[in-house]
Amino acid sequence: MTFFNFEADFVDSLRCIPMIVRLKLDTCGVKLKLAEWNHFSQSECEQLVELPCEEAADIAAYKEYVSKLIFQHTKNEASLLSIDPHPPWLNDREIPTSIATKATEQQVNITLTQWANLTPLQRFALIKLTRSQHENNNFLPALTEFGLSN
Repeated sequence: MTFFNFEADFVDSLRCIPMIVRLKLDTCGVKLKLAEWNHFSQSECEQLVELPCEEAADIAAYKEYVSKLIFQHTKNEASLLSIDPHPPWLNDREIPTSIATKATEQQVNITLTQWANLTPLQRFALIKLTRSQHENNNFLPALTEFGLSN
């Protein structure tokens, strides 16, 4: 399982949706609300962490599984998202403006080489941590964890 240190305050209980699951949800096009996630059992949450979601068949199976869980626990159909065919976390040749701006606010300069050396999951996490609806408390800890800041 892949969890980040900045997620340490909640990954033992999985009371929040970890980045690895959030990446898989964006990959399969399902919006999972925290309230829905909190209806799932610990083993169901662990399954969502562990299940593969990279190949087309795995992505379809993941989408079906999470949609089934949402309906089973809430009696609501899963909300679907459009899937970006070229998500920015897979682009290691361009640092998104939101990342550069937020890093500058933290007095950190991320080079293109550093960006390219991050894993797609690390790039995904940084992108998510700069979204306006996110509280951004973990952006600097993530930069530090990924070796981009002291």
